[in-house]
Amino acid sequence: MRKGFGIGLTMLGGFLITLAILAQFWAPGQLMKTPLDVDSTTLLSGDAELANGTGSTDQFAVKAFSITHADSERSDSDVVVFQNSSCLVKDEGDIDECVSADDPEERLISASTDAFATNRRTAEAVDDPKYLPPSAEDKSGLVNKWPFDAEKKTYQYWDGYAGEAVDATYEGTQDYDGLELYVYKTVVSDVPIEVSSGVPGTYSTDKTLWIDPTTGSIINQFEDQQRLDEDGNTFLALNFGFTDEQVKANADDASANADKLNLVTGTVPLIGWIVGIPALLIGIALQLMRRRSA
Repeated sequence: MRKGFGIGLTMLGGFLITLAILAQFWAPGQLMKTPLDVDSTTLLSGDAELANGTGSTDQFAVKAFSITHADSERSDSDVVVFQNSSCLVKDEGDIDECVSADDPEERLISASTDAFATNRRTAEAVDDPKYLPPSAEDKSGLVNKWPFDAEKKTYQYWDGYAGEAVDATYEGTQDYDGLELYVYKTVVSDVPIEVSSGVPGTYSTDKTLWIDPTTGSIINQFEDQQRLDEDGNTFLALNFGFTDEQVKANADDASANADKLNLVTGTVPLIGWIVGIPALLIGIALQLMRRRSA
């Protein structure tokens, strides 16, 4: 009986140690990747001031909708390709989605579509015709998330209006319902742009982003944006960010995903080492003792 028990403990210990090695050294590289089934809608709200063509501006509440989904056919094990469509609308008439350009209530302020690709591990933009159509804009830096295990440092973050990656400076940490978030800030000042087709002006923004460091997910963001015409008059001013419901949903998702990662990469290796090593050693000792007694 001692023989069978010793062999069983040896096999159990070997299995648990192997599991610990895989969970600690192999699993992170497989799990810490942007998934290929992303299909999300992000909701933002706030206030806007828009030029009305008479030398003054109108003020009103706004909503923004950003719909992003991964193109699994163009993506592969290293790169994920995204399609995005977004719009900014006047918050009138209990609106809950983008409206068309011929909306009878003229609630559409702006709309755009975008295609981009990122490295599934680092979240850095990938500019490669293998993944993107010829019309896709060249991008650099982080685009729609931070890397897994984000660090307390400055990252390069893509700003589509500035047309370049800008510094996202680490500002500290904040707690949201028990979830520790890293806070980053981007500041852009007076970048020459077309505020409207054929209308020159400048663009400035002060954006704050709250990041879950484990998954790299953007939990919240708030932006103070100014677009001025060439005379320095306000063409569009925005103060908006994720809705409270959006922030809670993002935090819940990040917390659940972080728990899964921590289970596989933290708890499983810990149990494997703590239980596996003694089981292996005891099993080997029992077999040696039996051999000596025989």
